[in-house]
Amino acid sequence: MTGPALPSAVAARHKRLLGRISSLMVPRLFLCLLLLTALPARAQFGPQGPPAVGTLIAAMAPVTEVSEFTGRIEAVQRVDIRARVTGYLQERRFVEGQEVKAGDVLFRLEQEPFEAALDQARASVASAQATLENARVALSRARELQQNGVGTRVALDDAHARERVGQATLLAARAQVRAADISLAYTTMAAPIAGRIGRATLTPGNVASPTLLEPLATIISQDPMRVAFSVSARQALELRDRYQDRGGLAAVVVRVTLADGRRHTEQGKVEFVDTQVDRSTDTLLLRALIPNPARGAARAGDLGQRELVDGQFVTITLEGAAPVQAITLPRAAVLQDQGGFFVFVLGEGNRAERRPVVLGRAIADQVVVERGVKPGETVIAEGVQRVRPGAPVNATPVNATPVSPNPVTPAPAGAARPG
Repeated sequence: MTGPALPSAVAARHKRLLGRISSLMVPRLFLCLLLLTALPARAQFGPQGPPAVGTLIAAMAPVTEVSEFTGRIEAVQRVDIRARVTGYLQERRFVEGQEVKAGDVLFRLEQEPFEAALDQARASVASAQATLENARVALSRARELQQNGVGTRVALDDAHARERVGQATLLAARAQVRAADISLAYTTMAAPIAGRIGRATLTPGNVASPTLLEPLATIISQDPMRVAFSVSARQALELRDRYQDRGGLAAVVVRVTLADGRRHTEQGKVEFVDTQVDRSTDTLLLRALIPNPARGAARAGDLGQRELVDGQFVTITLEGAAPVQAITLPRAAVLQDQGGFFVFVLGEGNRAERRPVVLGRAIADQVVVERGVKPGETVIAEGVQRVRPGAPVNATPVNATPVSPNPVTPAPAGAARPG
């Protein structure tokens, strides 16, 4: 009789356990459902009504327009030092890498053979002069004899011819002296310009010749330097339209940023715009002239005496010489979706209105608004993530961040919102 009663007891225990679980879970499920139904209302309005946002009044402010490009430093003058006569290199009178002045002697060839050639040419001049004097004496005698009826006309003509040959011989001898003198002068090679001289390709004892493929050395001018950079055809049109009413390229200031992020202390001006667009790249070449003074702590011959070096890559910043008036907003006030950039403007009844905008340059933590916002309108600058179009907001004025007079993070027109 005890065997059949055991399953009934186990079933009763299971039933009581299920009852307890149900009594605990039902109140908790009801509480979760209550919280889920109340969540959308809190997300939209918050515990105390419309979301709190910070606003500012859109106003015109002075803005320095900037554009960035990548460029390369170029020397204004570059001279290859080559031998103009053939001879043994006798002396090198400079230190590789140092700066030289115009007229400084750089190389000297062996001069003895050229001095001997000059002496020989001078001797030829003396010989030609003696021959000419003798021919003139003979011509004088022939004239006298012909006048006295003793000499013949043929003898007089021969005397005239010998005198003219003597004059020509003297002229040729003098020309040889001049050539020998020039060749002797070519044995001393001086710097035609001031600048920094590179490595020497020949050492003393070697034969220098005009036929050598490599120059003996190269001098590169140092101050000022050129910076060459290319802009797309579209950017060239934008720059032209932007500055044509403000003096053209004269209204543009060129600044150079080095590879390590340091900005060159001097500023330059655009000096040349190419007359043709490169057909392969659809770009236009521009060149600017920028000072490159010696650093105060550097000494002559130091590798880092000047900051700009021929051939180095730099970042070019074009800035307007005078600031322009434009509306600027904090970056955080501008949002973006598939439709483009937009901001929220405070409308009637403190309701947020979505307003599409066209952006210009980004300057520090501000962005220029070219179209979409008018001066005097109230723009939501803080808490924009909690705002919905047409929904009321609790607006509080905030202080706008001033625009930096020296922009440090330029961006091209129409760029995406800087985050």
